[in-house]
Amino acid sequence: MRFNLIEAGPVADIEVVERKGTGHPDSLSDGLAEALSVAYSRYTRERFGAVLHHNFDKVGLLGGRSEVDFGRGRMTSPIRVLVNGRTSNRFGDEDIPVEDIIVSATREFLGARLPKIDPEQDLTFLWNLSSGSSPGQVDASSDKESYRRHWFAPRDLSDLRELTHLVCNDTSIGTAYAPLSPLETFVLQVEKELHEEHDLPWLGTDIKVLAVRRGTSLDLTMCLPQIADEVQDLAAYAANIETARGIVLDLAARMLPGHTVELFTNTRDKYDIPELYLTATGSSIESGDEGLVGRGNRANGLIATARPYTMEGVCGKNPVYHTGKIYTVAAQRIADELAAAFDTGFRVWVVGQAGRALDDPWEVVVAHEGPVDANLVEVTVKSVLSNVTGITDDLLSASIRLY
Repeated sequence: MRFNLIEAGPVADIEVVERKGTGHPDSLSDGLAEALSVAYSRYTRERFGAVLHHNFDKVGLLGGRSEVDFGRGRMTSPIRVLVNGRTSNRFGDEDIPVEDIIVSATREFLGARLPKIDPEQDLTFLWNLSSGSSPGQVDASSDKESYRRHWFAPRDLSDLRELTHLVCNDTSIGTAYAPLSPLETFVLQVEKELHEEHDLPWLGTDIKVLAVRRGTSLDLTMCLPQIADEVQDLAAYAANIETARGIVLDLAARMLPGHTVELFTNTRDKYDIPELYLTATGSSIESGDEGLVGRGNRANGLIATARPYTMEGVCGKNPVYHTGKIYTVAAQRIADELAAAFDTGFRVWVVGQAGRALDDPWEVVVAHEGPVDANLVEVTVKSVLSNVTGITDDLLSASIRLY
């Protein structure tokens, strides 16, 4: 591993920070992809003693159709679940019930995230699974057989090379930073404040928050879906918006004292038509919108484009050896530990190289804002990386934020 420690400036005096809520189609796709990976991994590990090869990181959700009016809303066409990815569908002589695992996990996940849908009636599945190996196998006469020949149909555990030689499957990057800025912490808290700290049965989960800070001046735009069953008329809809505005402005006053805040809400609403963010389910996935893995929040739950950033979509990727996924979690742990130890800001990049040992990245770059002990920084980096195999268990326990 090549270790680089550099000094960097503090967070700029201008920030642009976004979060897509748990019911946003992209967040639903991220969450579903990870739920499928966890369900499949748990099944194969319990049944066969190892997590078999799979990737669900190209899963998508294609919007259904709905009908809404004040006091009522219903789905009229189902949400289409694009099951796109690769899985091992056999182990030895035993077939793996891949479709049953996926259907069960999808209905459970989306039924919990969108409690207004009927998971049996309002979901339909579009299957595009394969068991094609990644490039590497050469079909030429040889005394040695490529291990990739049995990549998605292992005969026994000896065909799982990673059990004895765990390497990066890809050349990719994990990046993270810590601590969050006050604005980032606030943006994360808005959704929690609205859903967990107040009883708002009319509020859906497809909340979006976009904040722009210039010094102590903050412009904030929120998109707040309302659930038609809980909204009896236009006056109630307007009153709900004012309730949410009051909650968020109070939160801003507590978390960002000294800032002037201009708050915009549901800026496409036209009360005279009326054209409103009124939904049957609380999410735009009900009415033609679509979601794809990796198009939403980064692993810390935010889209903060002035921060270290990678387009790696970690959800649904193999939790044993996928470089971008494992190194994203490792980078966040390094950043968090260093920020706690030195009380200053850190940015971390962990760079993998296909075929290299997973616990020995090609490059690690740590940027720090304040004074540090270089030796302790390196010790922390190596300590986290020496325990990357433990990240798999944490991922399968669903205890790590990934979106």
